[in-house]
Amino acid sequence: MRPDLWEAVRLKRPLVHNITNTVVANFSANGLLAIGASPVMADAIEEVADMATVSDALVLNIGTLDAMTEATMIRAGQAANQSGRPVVLDPVGVGATPFRRDVVERILRDVRVTVIRGNAGEVATLVDAGWTTKGVDAGSGTHHPQQLAERAANRYSCVVAITGATDFVSDGTVTLEILGGHLLMTETTGTGCLLSAVVGAFLAVEPDVMTATSTALTGYARCGELASEAATGPGDFPIHFLNALATMTSTDLPSDRIEVFAR
Repeated sequence: MRPDLWEAVRLKRPLVHNITNTVVANFSANGLLAIGASPVMADAIEEVADMATVSDALVLNIGTLDAMTEATMIRAGQAANQSGRPVVLDPVGVGATPFRRDVVERILRDVRVTVIRGNAGEVATLVDAGWTTKGVDAGSGTHHPQQLAERAANRYSCVVAITGATDFVSDGTVTLEILGGHLLMTETTGTGCLLSAVVGAFLAVEPDVMTATSTALTGYARCGELASEAATGPGDFPIHFLNALATMTSTDLPSDRIEVFAR
């Protein structure tokens, strides 16, 4: 983890290209602005390749999906690959329908993804692990999130971040367990989707994928804790959460929240 990356994002103001779902676009854009990044929410198939090329990172979120969105994401992803830009995939609700599963598999086949960021149920679907899903919620299963992250990282040759009560980040060899966060984060639509966008911003300023991802997740969880102290409930939590993102610095990051597991 590199706490100074929070200041680096504000200094460099990376342009983060989001092809995301209609439910969270506004919250994601405001969250990126809060951390000092510059969001662009471009999803017209005619321009996404150009936008991916000039942006510093690309975030693909399948929350509200159709066939055109699939084609748009693949075109943008391939342009980002050709330009050497990092790509974050958020497979929202991938286990809910066969269509979502098929689209994600095609994206992972045709685009070189840098980080997959999802909940345990979504990642379990990607590695064919037994899991009971409920729409876009994590659901329940018998596999440990650490094992799921490691299996997915090895299968797709990328870093996988599973977020929940405890977060796990793995490249298939080294796995990090990250503690923190607050239950109110699960009662606000879009906190997971925004996290994927935040990871994209950190990848834009730090080439080491594990370092960028773990630093983003650690600070994000801490922001959830700080916001919960000021909020009275889920109604005003998003306001305090955006404020916490805007004021997060390296000195606010706890140093004892990460445990390392290596094979």
